[in-house]
Amino acid sequence: METKRSDVEEWKKKKKRKRVTMKQKNLFELWGLKDPHPKPPDPDDVQQSRAAAASPLNCPFYKKIPAGTPFTVDAFRYAPVKACSAYFLTHFHADHYIGLTKSWSHAPIYCTNLTARLLNISLYVAPSFICPLELGTEYNIKGIKVTMLDANHCPGAALIHFRLPNGQSYLHTGDFRASKLMQSYPLLATQRINLLYLDTTYCNPKYRFPSKEDVLEFVVGVTRRYLNNHPKTIVVVGAYTIGKEQVYLAISQALGVKIYANASRRRILRSFGWAGISENLSTNGKDTPLHILPISSLRFEVLQRYLESQYGQYTSMLAFRPTGWTYSETIGENLNLIKPTSKGNITIYGVPYSEHSNFTELQEFVQFLRPEKIIPTVNVGNPVNRGKMQSYFQQWLKA
Repeated sequence: METKRSDVEEWKKKKKRKRVTMKQKNLFELWGLKDPHPKPPDPDDVQQSRAAAASPLNCPFYKKIPAGTPFTVDAFRYAPVKACSAYFLTHFHADHYIGLTKSWSHAPIYCTNLTARLLNISLYVAPSFICPLELGTEYNIKGIKVTMLDANHCPGAALIHFRLPNGQSYLHTGDFRASKLMQSYPLLATQRINLLYLDTTYCNPKYRFPSKEDVLEFVVGVTRRYLNNHPKTIVVVGAYTIGKEQVYLAISQALGVKIYANASRRRILRSFGWAGISENLSTNGKDTPLHILPISSLRFEVLQRYLESQYGQYTSMLAFRPTGWTYSETIGENLNLIKPTSKGNITIYGVPYSEHSNFTELQEFVQFLRPEKIIPTVNVGNPVNRGKMQSYFQQWLKA
């Protein structure tokens, strides 16, 4: 996931007071340590949480699968949704699973196997409500044929294909990065999509960021050169709870070093079931120069404290913030034009590594599918944005 603009604004309002200063408690949590002086919960936060729980929201139409189906997608915060008897989760990012807790008891949750494991180990959702589905396998759920397809987003993320008894086919992309490989998916290559729910995070012509492969090559090159000049450097990669794994895996493989992450992240990474991942994780930060931190912590004051916590083992820090929001039109695909920001002995590179489709990839995907109707699922709150996106869709389908 790249955190979406609308979500960012919402989080800013809710967390404004907490972001004024980075409290010591937060630093201990980021680094996987215990705070020796824990503070009681903020009464205002408790009150807000209770108020939110007592105020059910109306489920947006773009989270409902129509034509009489009892399905919703990523709509847990609106539960219970009227007439919904099956909730689908596209992937394990907070803006999609928000509303899911260990007390969930509304209806079955359908998701991929990997996402199912994360629901259990991270949110403690009761296994009796989790229905894992294999990628590429067709299931009959309440009389509708459902197939999960790899979304090329974070681990476990899926496109969801619905085939109704009347022959209509719907595709919900969740969050995804469109690729040429998707054009070889049999369901997409052979069946007309009547209704497409499209991830429009970067549905704007200014977003034409480079491929993930090109960004990974750039990151590895920068890291090699930096370490050659400054051998006592700690390398930090910012990441979400899941997502951005390929960035630090690329560095790890190229340099032949292990990956240090806190216990919570190590537990999640091991749950992926990827070959060789467990052996490549370090439980001791002193044993490797490659460390993973939450992407939200990539601020100079936080990184300075983290560097100081390394007992003088390193004299400088190189950090990467991998997100499409760092993309600049003036740089485009010429990654060598990226200028890092530095303060003292800390250098931060913002690199346009995105797990969402850029504008060109969205266009190619839509022109490949040629759906009858497109429903955007991101940045839909503004009528001007909706109008622009619909004009793009019309242009693409006329071509």
